[in-house]
Amino acid sequence: MLRSSGRFGQLLIVAVTTTATVAGCTHSVGGTAQRAESEVPDPERSYGYVDDRCGLLDDGSVQDILQADEITRPYSGAVCQYILSRPSGAGSQIVDVTFSWFDTGSLDRERELAEARGAVVNEVVLERHDVFSARRDITGAACSATAAAGTGVLSWWVQFRGVSTGDPCAEAEKLLSATLRSDM
Repeated sequence: MLRSSGRFGQLLIVAVTTTATVAGCTHSVGGTAQRAESEVPDPERSYGYVDDRCGLLDDGSVQDILQADEITRPYSGAVCQYILSRPSGAGSQIVDVTFSWFDTGSLDRERELAEARGAVVNEVVLERHDVFSARRDITGAACSATAAAGTGVLSWWVQFRGVSTGDPCAEAEKLLSATLRSDM
């Protein structure tokens, strides 16, 4: 009988010691949890036309992301223009796409310009980067997605030619997301 109470006593001492240790190691921290954000991509990186790529994406990547049958790039440089054709209902849809990179500038300035031009601006987070989309339908459903990049900004703009429906913001965000992933 004495043995049983001895074991019980040992267990009681272990339990009390463990509880005291755990209680002594815990503490509360004030504040609000914050989402981890990536730093601005490499300030020395060029997002312009390099090695047959615009914004770090080659033509095939742009074509795949937007699920196009055909792609033409009539101009390349700090601004790259694309014309894509993809199936749509009984025919095909023409999609105009522009990539732009300005090696100086700010996200705030670009946002202010978009708002001044009457675009509907929405804040978005892509690949842990603050981004805004700016939708402005004038000659078709159109939207851009813009992010800070190094010392400047980069943007993808998508317009469904002659069509006022659809979600060009989702398309622009896919391209921008792929660019930001390529920079990691």
